[in-house]
Amino acid sequence: MSDHRLRLKQIHHVEFWVGNAKQAAYYYRRAFGFSQVAYAGLETGQRDRASYALAQGKTRLVLTTPLEQASEIGRHIECHGDGVRDIAFEVDDADRAFDLAVSRGAEPAMEPHAVQDEHGTVRRAAIRAYGDTIHSFISLGGYAGPFLPGFAAAPIQAEDAGILRVDHIVGNVELGRMEEWAEWYSRVLGFTRYMSFDDKDISTEYSALMSVVMSDDASSIKFPINEPAPGRRKSQIDEYLEFYGGPGVQHVALLTNDIARTVRALKANGVEFLRVPDSYYDLLPQRVGQIDEAQDMVRSLGILVDRDEEGYLLQLFSKPVEDRPTLFFELIQRKGSRGFGKGNFRALFEAIEREQAVRGNL
Repeated sequence: MSDHRLRLKQIHHVEFWVGNAKQAAYYYRRAFGFSQVAYAGLETGQRDRASYALAQGKTRLVLTTPLEQASEIGRHIECHGDGVRDIAFEVDDADRAFDLAVSRGAEPAMEPHAVQDEHGTVRRAAIRAYGDTIHSFISLGGYAGPFLPGFAAAPIQAEDAGILRVDHIVGNVELGRMEEWAEWYSRVLGFTRYMSFDDKDISTEYSALMSVVMSDDASSIKFPINEPAPGRRKSQIDEYLEFYGGPGVQHVALLTNDIARTVRALKANGVEFLRVPDSYYDLLPQRVGQIDEAQDMVRSLGILVDRDEEGYLLQLFSKPVEDRPTLFFELIQRKGSRGFGKGNFRALFEAIEREQAVRGNL
């Protein structure tokens, strides 16, 4: 029987297109503890863009800025501000993955081609996803360079904050498009529905959203997809779509095995986090039961806790890391739970709405 799976091995990297990659790289080194590993730009023979590759644990970020006035990257930034362009997958065979995806209805973004330097050859291709987001397929073929062909080693060590890998990446799409994109991930990439939430799960007095989580076979790559639900006022998804100029990545969740250490480090580095009311912590013991962490620590750091039948998780959400109220980050530590903090949705949503009200966008 023939194998029709795309054989996605892992998220190879997440690429952000940004207005000033040098400064963005400094921010992610100093604020989030990512170390710089490689650079590509004029000095390495790349004429149209400059890119900085950063890593922490198994998490890799690429920050790219245009070097030409009229360019696709420049237009992307003009429309969206800084944001995620590419969620890139490592695969065994990029050509095969691309051909299978296109045969299932994916729109090509980059035809399969070889990229090479003195360290070896990599095959690369890409397809279009929601908005201007793409998914690259990368087969490394034993490549031995510092990152990818065209990048030169440019190490700058940062103080590690305990981030291990990408846990999940959340996309925001327009009203009525969530199921369409869930079906796309199922048909094109072979993902399955991992979990779903409706407006009864994620709502406040004013606004609501709906979400479906799509996952690969191994449940190691998870993509929740949100859409706004009708409400009395503008939801956080509506605000995102307005300021991002369409669908895109709302947040990247980063896994840690010691969230207290990670949160302390990031707060000391100036990262700002959403804060729920203190009353949330008064009700926490009866809602989630016994946890390993000290209640006063969880309260003082503003960490959220949720329990399901498999265990519990701890999570915390940053405020947007751009001037536009768009992209933010989540820190998550899993103590058995494979969920997404359903019990925290209302408190989190209300915290986001307070920020929206300050911005005049609720």
